[in-house]
Amino acid sequence: MKNFFKTCFSVTLILPVLLALSSCEKEDNAGSKASSNPRVDVIAPEKGAGNEVLTITGSGIGGITSIMFEADSVTAAFNPNFNTESALIFRIPVDAVPGEQNIIFKNSKGVEFKALFNVLGLPTVQTVSNYNYTPGTEIIVMGKNLADVSKVVLQGQEQEVEVVAKTATSLTLKMPATVLAQSKLDITNEAGTITTTQEFVNVENAFLIFTEDYQNGFVNGSWGPADVSSAVAKSGTKSFKATYVKGNWSANGFANWDPGIAFSPDYKFLSFWVKGGVETQTFYITGDQRAGGYGNSDRTAPIVVPANEWTYFKIKLSDLELWKKGEAFKQLGFWIPGPDNQDEVLYFDDVIFIK
Repeated sequence: MKNFFKTCFSVTLILPVLLALSSCEKEDNAGSKASSNPRVDVIAPEKGAGNEVLTITGSGIGGITSIMFEADSVTAAFNPNFNTESALIFRIPVDAVPGEQNIIFKNSKGVEFKALFNVLGLPTVQTVSNYNYTPGTEIIVMGKNLADVSKVVLQGQEQEVEVVAKTATSLTLKMPATVLAQSKLDITNEAGTITTTQEFVNVENAFLIFTEDYQNGFVNGSWGPADVSSAVAKSGTKSFKATYVKGNWSANGFANWDPGIAFSPDYKFLSFWVKGGVETQTFYITGDQRAGGYGNSDRTAPIVVPANEWTYFKIKLSDLELWKKGEAFKQLGFWIPGPDNQDEVLYFDDVIFIK
């Protein structure tokens, strides 16, 4: 019964609009008359996202010459043939600013009138607290239009990611167990569904070099002072602390002396987090089976590490050519011709290969 009345109301609302538009066409689009006292009675739907069709019904709303969404003064295009004294149809501009605001109409008599409307915005994700997770890890994504999020899933999957908390600008997500190596997120709110540009990595399905400790036969292979540290960490409680002594040309990193790491086509990326030192510095990824050898002034794989903040790197293994010389590599590190001004201490975390 409830649905019946809802349907009847919709038909009752839309029928006059269709009749008015039909009449407008029969009159050879002669144009509708403006009024000195326009009044909006109904906006349908009551809220909507960019590019959605809006139907305005009321009295004296003919002769419209401009439509503007108040936030940031965004103009809406419209076809005068879809405007009569009692109806107006147009689309919400795709660049309308989300939020409750007035739609400002102006007619050919210069009369302005307003109608309050809520523009819905698709979710946007700008930054994330981490790209790496294990089942149960909480990750915070930050962006816009997140307060009304109703569903989050790993891209293309049905299993939902638990939303622990949400605000207009953030979502706290508890990541699920999955067989996927990495995945984007599909995030749905009232305006629709978006897929994040960010990809999230299930560390359980990666090849680990260093996480909370050395993994898979790796050990400290540094030229300078380096060890496992609990001073700071990006994931968990520990990281790999590497000190680059002023005036030295140091290559610090990891070694798997026996048997080394053979090439596998399954793995596509090297990724890691690194917290920079006192100054922003350029370091160079190095390996014993790269064309230039380990350290050895090879500057073909630079990374810029900002000072005193965590930065995420994800680099194609095909670009790094860690197996260029054809054998299993035994050393992977980060070297610098310097530093020149002071010792630099870097912290590395979640050093992994991703499928």
